[in-house]
Amino acid sequence: MTDDNRLLAGRYRLGELIGRGGMSNVYSGRDERLGRQVAIKLLKSSLAGDPIFRTRFRQEAQAASRMAHPTIVRVFDAGEERVAEAGGFEGVVPFIVMEFVEGKLLKDLIREGPVDSAEAIRITEGILTALEYSHRAGVVHRDIKPGNVMVTHGGQVKVMDFGIARAISDSSATVAQTTAILGTAQYFSPEQARGESVDARTDLYSTGVVLFEMLTGEPPFKGETPVAVAYQHVSEMPVAPSSINPLVSPAIDQVVLHALAKDRFARFQSAVEFRTDLEVAGAGKIPSKRLPADDFQSSLFGAPPSLAQGSESALTQLAGDDEYSVRTQSRPPVVWIWAGIASVAVILVAIVFWVLTLQPSDELPSMSREVPTMTGQSFDAADATLQQLDLVTARFDEYHDTIPEGQVIDTDPPAGTIVSPETVIEVRVSLGRQSVAVPDLTGQNVEQASAALTGAGFVVGQTIVENSPDVSAGIVLRTDPASATPAFNGDTIDLVVSSGMVSVPDVAGQPIDIAAETLTAQAKLQVRVEQDPGCPAQPASPVSSQSIAEGDAMQGSEIVIRYCTGPAA
Repeated sequence: MTDDNRLLAGRYRLGELIGRGGMSNVYSGRDERLGRQVAIKLLKSSLAGDPIFRTRFRQEAQAASRMAHPTIVRVFDAGEERVAEAGGFEGVVPFIVMEFVEGKLLKDLIREGPVDSAEAIRITEGILTALEYSHRAGVVHRDIKPGNVMVTHGGQVKVMDFGIARAISDSSATVAQTTAILGTAQYFSPEQARGESVDARTDLYSTGVVLFEMLTGEPPFKGETPVAVAYQHVSEMPVAPSSINPLVSPAIDQVVLHALAKDRFARFQSAVEFRTDLEVAGAGKIPSKRLPADDFQSSLFGAPPSLAQGSESALTQLAGDDEYSVRTQSRPPVVWIWAGIASVAVILVAIVFWVLTLQPSDELPSMSREVPTMTGQSFDAADATLQQLDLVTARFDEYHDTIPEGQVIDTDPPAGTIVSPETVIEVRVSLGRQSVAVPDLTGQNVEQASAALTGAGFVVGQTIVENSPDVSAGIVLRTDPASATPAFNGDTIDLVVSSGMVSVPDVAGQPIDIAAETLTAQAKLQVRVEQDPGCPAQPASPVSSQSIAEGDAMQGSEIVIRYCTGPAA
C-alpha cells in the first residue's frame, strides 16, 4: 500500500516517513481538524492480525494518552485503519497519533560516540523524571532504550512508547513476532530475560543500561544472538564504564553498577533514588551505600521474591494493573477489625512506656559508626582510623591555602555524622598552596587585567601610575611581581599602568645632535631645532635652552631646543 498523503480516520493526513522500527513506521502528519503537526505511528500489518494484540494495544495507547508530562511524548489519539493488502485482502492496521517532537533520537547521538558524562547524567535525569511520573501513574514502560528517547534541539528529554511493550507482552504474538517487535535484548533486565514478572525496577535497570551505553558508546553486554545477550544479563557482571572510557569518574561507576544489579532488590528501588545518587555522582562525590530494601511495599510495584512464582492475579496486581485485580471478600470480618484495633492500641501503649523509661546513652548501636574528626591528621592516620571503624576511605587531593600538604582538610560526610559500616567516606587531603605563574597583562586595560588576575586566583593590589613615552593612559605596563614569576593563590599583585604622560629630560648643555636624539628616540617627542643668535657660538653647539622644562609633558608633544649661533666673544 502507499502511505503518502493518506487521510486516517478522516482527520490525520500522513506526511513523509521519518522513522522505521521493528514494529512500526513513523510519519510526520497533520491533524486537519485542529490544524497542528503530529507524528503518526502505523503498526506493521504483520503484527496487526492478532485481535488480542490490537485490543491490548488500543487499551494501552488510551492509558498512555492520559499521561501529560514535559518529559513524555504525548499520545493524542489511537485508532485502526482498514487497508488493502497484496492479493486483494483487506487488513486492519492500528495507528497512534503522538506529539511531534523536533530533535534527535538518543541512539543517533550515541552512534556519534560516547556522550560527555555531564550530558549523559542530564539526559538520564530526564528519563528518570519521566519514569517517576509514569510509575506513580501505575505504568511500567518495559522498553526503555535509546531508540525510545528523544532529545529536542533545545536539549529537552522526551521518552516515547509508554504502554506499547505492555501490549506486546500480553498479546498472543509468536516468538518470531516478539523478536521483531522488541529487536535487541541489550536493554532487558534479568527478570525480563528469565520471563518473570516486571515492575518499576525493571525500567531502572534498563535506564542503567542506557546510561552505560551513553558513557562508553557501547552496551554492557553484547552477543551474536538475543539469547546470548539475555543470558549475560542474567549471569554475568558488567564491567565498570571507566574501564572502557577513562573519563568516567569512580562515583558514576558506582551509580551505574548499582543500577545494573542482578537482584532487583539490590538495585535502585525508585526513580527518585536513582536520580538522587546520579546528582551526587555528577557533583564528583561517591553516593553513600544503601542496604537493600526489606519492605517490598516501600518501592513502587515491588513484589517480594516469595511471590516471584505466584499466581497471575497477584503479579498483575503488584504491577499496578487494576483491571485484573480480584477480591474474594467484600470486607474483612468485624472480629478482625476489632482485633486489629486492639493490637494497635497495645503496641502504642508499649511504645509510650518504652520511650518514658528509656535512659539516655552515649553508646552507639553496634551497626552505627560516628565519623571522627580528622582535620590536620595525615592521610595514613585518617585511613587507619576509618578502617578500624569498618568504613571505606576514598581519597581526594586538592589545593588549600592554609592546611599544609599531606594533612586532612575535612571529610564527607562531615565529622560527627552517624553512618553504617562500609559507608564510603570521602577524605579531602591538602596539596598545599597552589603555585601559579603571574600572567602577562601587558597592553590590557585595568578592568581586563583585574579580571584576569581574579580569575587566576590572585588578589588585585594597588594601581601604580607611571609615565611612558608611547603607551596610552590606563594601559598596563607591567605587574609587580613581574609576569611569569611563581606565586600562590591569594597573593596580591600590583598593576603598573601608563599615565599618558612622558618624562622630559633636561638636555641643556648637551651637544645639539645628542640632545635631539635623546628627545626623539627615548621621550618620543616632536623635536624642532632653532638657532639662538643671542649667545656666542661654541664648539659642538651645546643646547642653550628648551621650550619644555624638565618634568612631565603630554605624549608626543613638540619641544624646541636652541643652540648658540652668535659671534664669538
